[in-house]
Amino acid sequence: MAKRGSTEDEKKSSQLSALLRLVRLVRPYRGRFYFASVFLLLGSVVSLAYPQVARYAIDLGMREGDTDAFNNVLTYLFAIFACHAVFVWFRHYLMSWLGIRAVADLRSLVFDRIMLLPIAWFHDRRSGELVGRLAADVAVIEEVIGSQLSMAVRNVVQLIGGVALLLVVDWKLTMVMLAIIPPFSVAAVFFGGKLRKRSKVVQDKLAEASGRVQEAIAAIDTVQAFGRERDEASAYRLDVEAAFQSGLRLVKWRASFMSSVSVLTYAALAVILALGGRSVIAGELTAGELTAFLIYTGMVASSFGTVASLYGSLSRAAGATERLYDVVDEVPEIRDPEDPQDLPEGQGAVHFESIDFHYASRPDDAVLRGVDIKLEVGQVVALVGPSGAGKTTIASLLPRFYDVQGGQVTLEGVDVRRLRLGDLRGAIAVVAQEPVLFSGTIRDNIAYSDQSLSQAQVERAAVDANAHVFIQSFPEGYGTKVGERGVKLSGGQKQRIAIARAIVADPRVLILDEATSNLDSESEAAVQQALAKLMKGRTTLVIAHRLSTVRDADRICVVEGGATTAQGTHQELMNSSATYRRLVEHQLLEPA
Repeated sequence: MAKRGSTEDEKKSSQLSALLRLVRLVRPYRGRFYFASVFLLLGSVVSLAYPQVARYAIDLGMREGDTDAFNNVLTYLFAIFACHAVFVWFRHYLMSWLGIRAVADLRSLVFDRIMLLPIAWFHDRRSGELVGRLAADVAVIEEVIGSQLSMAVRNVVQLIGGVALLLVVDWKLTMVMLAIIPPFSVAAVFFGGKLRKRSKVVQDKLAEASGRVQEAIAAIDTVQAFGRERDEASAYRLDVEAAFQSGLRLVKWRASFMSSVSVLTYAALAVILALGGRSVIAGELTAGELTAFLIYTGMVASSFGTVASLYGSLSRAAGATERLYDVVDEVPEIRDPEDPQDLPEGQGAVHFESIDFHYASRPDDAVLRGVDIKLEVGQVVALVGPSGAGKTTIASLLPRFYDVQGGQVTLEGVDVRRLRLGDLRGAIAVVAQEPVLFSGTIRDNIAYSDQSLSQAQVERAAVDANAHVFIQSFPEGYGTKVGERGVKLSGGQKQRIAIARAIVADPRVLILDEATSNLDSESEAAVQQALAKLMKGRTTLVIAHRLSTVRDADRICVVEGGATTAQGTHQELMNSSATYRRLVEHQLLEPA
């Protein structure tokens, strides 16, 4: 029992800490917050005057027949309406502005951190989860700051003011009202929370169905290739039916809830009206006072419900804030050193010295052991070996996508861990086997490393990458939208755009992850020509899957079992390395 109490205390403490962080988001704009609070209080106070105006209108105009007094009351009423409308407009605008502003700052804060986190961090998380945090969680926070918080404060003012004025009108009737309305309002909020939980079950069922749709559409070629169209449709119908059944149960609960609320609400009003009516008949209250009492009772009941539901809203906002700040508080393992060293002048001398490495998720599984590879300035060095040998991991260590546990990787004689990440990665360009393009224009993708480049510079890079001709063939030329991940371009076109992007970056060191392995012969020839221009005068590390592409490399390193077992030219390795010879023969290559 003590443990449960301790857990609850920790949860409350965590929620309080999260809410305080929300307050810090608003702090830079506290002037607007104070201004909004003034309008909020004014609007709340003015709204408390409505029942009094109604009271005077009924008593003077209807009971005493004083037409002039009645007209004056109506004039005051419209004036109050106008003032209240102004106050509400400013309150709503300023509080909504605060909510939108705080959310924009929080989104930027979270995304800034995400961009700085190492690649290994993303391997443990789904991209949909991160996008969800920036969408759903932020929406919850925006609603609380921009709407629910101001509504709660307004209702607190109306609750206190309404009860005080009710006591002035008839304290006995007020006691009866307080014995009925607040418990009923709290119960309604409680059962409303239960309905939200049931609603979440329905949403989860619908999410499962949507997930199946997304998966089936994304892999529609595979679905149709295996003739699974009817099976996928049938499975989707089952998911939809499950969601329907859950929704039907929710509807029954909601109908029961709404009917119960309706009956109890009118019953409570009937009790108050019956007691109040007797007071009017006895001359203890006027008709106007009873009317005001009933209006104030409605205000108090509504305010009780809103204030009671605030706890749930704040809890959801605290949970959303915690999830977002879990990202913000993440300290990148790979970051600039505290006392960075400037990158020396040079042309790309690289040395992997006695490298030991394992992934953080598998500390007992050594991926690299004692790897030693030296790339002299301007050399082309290729890494070959069976799948899973560690070739891609070696290349990933140079731009510090991961850090080594033993040995060091140097660029221009300096340990890469001593360099600023911007300097280090600015000296390296990667052309991958599956190039990733962004959904903007061709020009945007080529100039990705420097959007200030002139059109002439972009076109010159495209010419060197053998891309200019096919780009010009498009109606919109360099303004052509390439679609998500470059889906509107062929494999060879995407690869040449990626090469142009690397040319623009003007790197000292080039990493090629078998940039032609997935291309047809014609596209491969065009890409090889572009690569030859790009590699000229640059130190190049090639991850080779098709050994025919690296026969002319200055040096070939055989990687197997996380270690370099042989190094040399193609002919030297054919004579000295059984592994290399087996790989060549397996790919049906004739020895040079």
